[in-house]
Amino acid sequence: MSETPASATETPASAATDASATDASASDEQRAPRTEDGSARPITPGTQAAEGTYRRQTVSFVRRGTRLQGKRQKAWDEHSAYLAVDIPRHIADTSVHPEYAFDAAEEFGRTAPLVVEIGSGLGDAVIHAAMENPDKDFLAVEVYTPGLAQTIQKLVANKISNVRVVQANAPEVLSTMLPAGSVSEVWVFFPDPWHKTKHNKRRMVKDAFAPLVARVLAPGGTWRLATDWSSYAEQMLEVGNASADFSNMHDGERAGSESPLTAARLSGVDCEQSDEPDEAGGWAPRFDGRVLTSFEGKAHKAGRVIFDLAFRRN
Repeated sequence: MSETPASATETPASAATDASATDASASDEQRAPRTEDGSARPITPGTQAAEGTYRRQTVSFVRRGTRLQGKRQKAWDEHSAYLAVDIPRHIADTSVHPEYAFDAAEEFGRTAPLVVEIGSGLGDAVIHAAMENPDKDFLAVEVYTPGLAQTIQKLVANKISNVRVVQANAPEVLSTMLPAGSVSEVWVFFPDPWHKTKHNKRRMVKDAFAPLVARVLAPGGTWRLATDWSSYAEQMLEVGNASADFSNMHDGERAGSESPLTAARLSGVDCEQSDEPDEAGGWAPRFDGRVLTSFEGKAHKAGRVIFDLAFRRN
């Protein structure tokens, strides 16, 4: 899911909209695959087209350049056959056929807790986590091909065997590809903030997203989020708190002067400056399993506050 330049911390391809989102529906129909008799192929429920990739609804990623060169191309050519999950497509190269189900035990050759990172970008977070947790398996979900290729480079360089990458649209991964209750943790770190008000609808973490995360998590599983945009942080907190499927693991914590939202309001860097304290709290401490990436470092330099959230699957 692809990052916008507006947020220095967002991972490439972490979540955004197709660049042609304003194209007319007639043009969409012309581009859609057709059967041998020339009629449009029916859209299968649960596929990328049904989720809006063909612009009947907004989606959360912008497809940027997909061309690979140099070391990235070499890594992809030599190692994607066993490190990138080969999934059947439906319409587009990021779609997932609704009848396909990922078998983690078969893929990794063992039974272990599965952690899924949505919007893995260049792979820094998942690489670090996999090295620190060899007893867990990791699935890095991304739509940005160069990011996946660079992740593969790092996997090979560090001789890491407990990570697989997949180029796919996140809602389809969560709604059909992953078996229900098969995941121990879902991570959404620094998704594209779509910080302009007119673009807020493109944000990935919204009410419709929470049930998809809940579907794949085992009872007691954890949904971890992080962002450096205060308005998105408030939206994430609201989505998690409103869902009957989740409980905030830090309800009421880090309120008042300890709240990152209070700090963001006082700074006024990404919101209207205010001395109104956040009395509700609910923010998690920084997840110690989340490595400090260069993107987050740029957010710190820009003066933005980092927000962490953690919800438990009921």
